[in-house]
Amino acid sequence: MVQSKTPTLRIKILWLFFILTFIFSWLFWIIGVLLHEAEHAIHVQVFHYIGGAIPPLMAILLIYRLHTPEERRDYWQRVIGFKRIGIKWYAVIFLAAPVLAGLGALLDMVIGGKGAAPEMAARFISHPLSIIPYAIFILLFGPLPEELAWRGYALELLQKKWNAITSSLFLGAVWTVWHIPLFFIPGSYQHGLGLGTLGFWLFMADKIPQSVLMTWVYNNNRRSTLSAILFHFSVNFFGELFELSARAELFYIILWILAAMVVTAFWGPENLVRNERNMEKSEYSQSQPG
Repeated sequence: MVQSKTPTLRIKILWLFFILTFIFSWLFWIIGVLLHEAEHAIHVQVFHYIGGAIPPLMAILLIYRLHTPEERRDYWQRVIGFKRIGIKWYAVIFLAAPVLAGLGALLDMVIGGKGAAPEMAARFISHPLSIIPYAIFILLFGPLPEELAWRGYALELLQKKWNAITSSLFLGAVWTVWHIPLFFIPGSYQHGLGLGTLGFWLFMADKIPQSVLMTWVYNNNRRSTLSAILFHFSVNFFGELFELSARAELFYIILWILAAMVVTAFWGPENLVRNERNMEKSEYSQSQPG
């Protein structure tokens, strides 16, 4: 087993993760697109979901093949450790997205727009129990698998080389580009936005500021992958619950960018943590030089 003891080796492993993730995710998604063209649409969603499961599969494969037992243990502890998340941070995790969305809708309404369409929320009000399977679906097909890879694995390695803000910006760009084939898959959320539309550009613009905020949450909660999963879930869930108008969505993205700038300014770009003592120095980070 290869031991990831040097910064150079860690970066090589990280690039291997990105290459494998893009090759196999995009391969399955391209097959899905081709099946649709061949009028086999019944299989399209299968390849859609397999492609989405590739990042965590690659992360876990590499964790078990190229990392030490201490690193593997640390990886899973960061996924399941509820106690890593501070009580006050749950408010940030679950309220950031709806507050920013609400402000975006309010700004749109102030200048004569409709703000947001509450049809989905109204549906759950009339059938409240239906929100449970819906929330589980949102969690399983996006936040959970993606954050096992992006924050739980890639961000952890990136921050061994670069500071928090540089790592966040780079990972946000990678995360954005990874989604591009989904715009060609019928039935996907991205396909519904359309390629080259305003919705397309707004979708592409929000991943980088969200990446900064997720690193902020992750680092302030003892490198908790679970905190990133829940934050991502909140963004997706409330994004589906209230459909913002195009202009409200634009305000929403601008607010994400402003929030990322404020967090960077007040918490510092080095690790986005005001008091470094709040960051857990686990065996994973202590045992790695540089």
